[in-house]
Amino acid sequence: MRPFLLRLLFVFALPALLVAVWWLASDGSTNVYWPPLRTILRTLPDVWTGERLRSDLVPSVLRLLAGYAAAAVVGVALGTVIGSYRRVRAVCEPVLEFLRAVPPPVLVPVIMLFAGIGDTMKIVVIASGCVWPILLNTVEGVRAVDSVMAETARSYGITGVARLRRVVLRAASPQIFAGLRQALSIGIILMVISEMFAASNGLGFTVVQFQRSFAIPDMWTGILVLGLLGFLLSVVFQLVERRVLGWYHGLRAVSRRSP
Repeated sequence: MRPFLLRLLFVFALPALLVAVWWLASDGSTNVYWPPLRTILRTLPDVWTGERLRSDLVPSVLRLLAGYAAAAVVGVALGTVIGSYRRVRAVCEPVLEFLRAVPPPVLVPVIMLFAGIGDTMKIVVIASGCVWPILLNTVEGVRAVDSVMAETARSYGITGVARLRRVVLRAASPQIFAGLRQALSIGIILMVISEMFAASNGLGFTVVQFQRSFAIPDMWTGILVLGLLGFLLSVVFQLVERRVLGWYHGLRAVSRRSP
């Protein structure tokens, strides 16, 4: 019980300190663009009602999950192929480096020409940015699979899909999850950016509308909601990661305890 309480203390100590600093720093503010935190918190329940959460927050989360899932499938699949075959990697690497260097927000007008201005455009924008950390980390994870482990699996007749699932992807999974973690933060950013272009709902659209109408406290509440959404998604991701990579964290704990 005590380690759990200490962990909670470490998790919430810094956020509580930052909130206290923000409260004190903004308490006497008369700047219209920097309202006191108490004003923002008082405005929050009035702005983010159940109806607004359904009309703005839920569509944003669904677009994010759709784009993130598409990027995960494409990134892991292509990364496994590229990481497994040296010739494929040699051919694809220059193209991948070129495409990775193109910022996804720059592609928004181009994607709008082909995908329109609906949800498809926003999902494609999110997927186009999330796919790169997943793809590149998968490539590196597959390349780093222990050759002795791979040869042992081959000698025991573990080939094909069984080898891919039980040896390659399992050994590369820590690296793959590192890419998935990076992609999650990128996806949230691109979700907001994509909703600033020709949108009629979503968190990005709502924050921009508040800014354009000079509803500054309302705009700050949208920023807080975005921060809370990112925090909740990070917590959920950590829970999934701990469950899937339980064997990996167990091995690391044993190696740290061993002399």
